Amino acid sequence: MKLSDAPLFRGLNETEIASLLDCLNAAERSYPKGAILLTEGEVTDRIGLVLSGMAVISCSDIWGNASVLGHVPPGSVFAEVYACLPNQPMLVSVSAAEETSVLFLNAGRVLHSCSSACPFHARLIRNLLAICAHKSLRLSQRILHTSPKSIRGRLTSYFSECAREAGGNSFQLPYNRQQLADYLNVDRSALCSELSRMQKDGLIEYRKNQIRLLV
Repeated sequence: MKLSDAPLFRGLNETEIASLLDCLNAAERSYPKGAILLTEGEVTDRIGLVLSGMAVISCSDIWGNASVLGHVPPGSVFAEVYACLPNQPMLVSVSAAEETSVLFLNAGRVLHSCSSACPFHARLIRNLLAICAHKSLRLSQRILHTSPKSIRGRLTSYFSECAREAGGNSFQLPYNRQQLADYLNVDRSALCSELSRMQKDGLIEYRKNQIRLLV
């Protein structure tokens, strides 16, 4: 993935980005599948940008019940809110869903222009603000998807959003069954049973993570 394709660096060319990386004290890290990138309760001053692979954001209650809040594909960032708030413990954990490479950037240096006053630093800050606003919207969408009382209601709400984003009735889910159950805050077995019933009722067709809405 080219860094210029990432929303955080939108509008910047490779030369400008290379200059910024020195300013932002950038460091690349690689993680195996299942590795923990950041832990709930941890304090961080770095924004993570996924270069390859996939990261998952989740939280757990005191009994260890996990709830998936979202996924972080290549080009997307995580921990930006916590990194921008000094000494704010994280309320979530970030783990690698598969072998994943991450570029970490110092948040303080993102928010404050360097001594050389890079003319493109302001563009970076605007991009970060847009990302934060978009993520706030996504969290609001999750609240909408988990509002229905029935599992079918939650699935249809979520699938409707996926179809709108895909621009058609066929789309690929970003989650496996357990992650989807955690995202919708339902039991995995009950979720799988409801998917089968929806297919039998002629509402959907699915094969693994490929879904087609029959409308």
